[in-house]
Amino acid sequence: MENTPTTKVELRKLLRRRRNNLSPSQQCAAAQSLIASATQVPGSATAENIALYLATDNEIETTPLASRLRAQNSTLYLPVITGNGTLYFARWDNCAALVENRYGIPEPPTTSELLDAAQLDIIYLPVVGWDKFGTRLGMGGGFYDRSLANNQATRKVGLAHECQYIEALPRDSWDVSLDYIATGTALYRNKGQGQELDILFSEDNTGL
Repeated sequence: MENTPTTKVELRKLLRRRRNNLSPSQQCAAAQSLIASATQVPGSATAENIALYLATDNEIETTPLASRLRAQNSTLYLPVITGNGTLYFARWDNCAALVENRYGIPEPPTTSELLDAAQLDIIYLPVVGWDKFGTRLGMGGGFYDRSLANNQATRKVGLAHECQYIEALPRDSWDVSLDYIATGTALYRNKGQGQELDILFSEDNTGL
């Protein structure tokens, strides 16, 4: 039986290992199935400005979801890191060539329109781990936590594989909770006030 570590550093190692153990066919299937759950987020069908990320390190792939969102005429944005460590979101035109930032992550060109997080309707953000209370474990840079602090208007939707679930994650005061978690299997909703997640959508009618 797998022992569950208790520190964020060790949990990141464990959960990235789980994610990296997924086969290419499992990754592909999850990315396709993600469309159904992620588009069940309330308001997603009419959202004008939506942020995504480009998957790295075996994060759940967002390209199929991006195609669906473009088809519904949403304008898409990708995160860009500023000098002070805050994220802004650059308009991602389908025909625009992306350029690598200092971390080797592709971003829209510097001439792209920039929005801050509060100007977005939905942010689909990457997740290393998530728990039954909607706590998100990220890579540790704190970029999303700083950028989304005190932002109650923008829906924050973590995208993850089911294998990235941990019953309870350690939580710091600055950690921003997710409003929803979408996986290749289900869409979970954070009801807040210390309540456990419930399921808004499930492909196979199974839950946590």
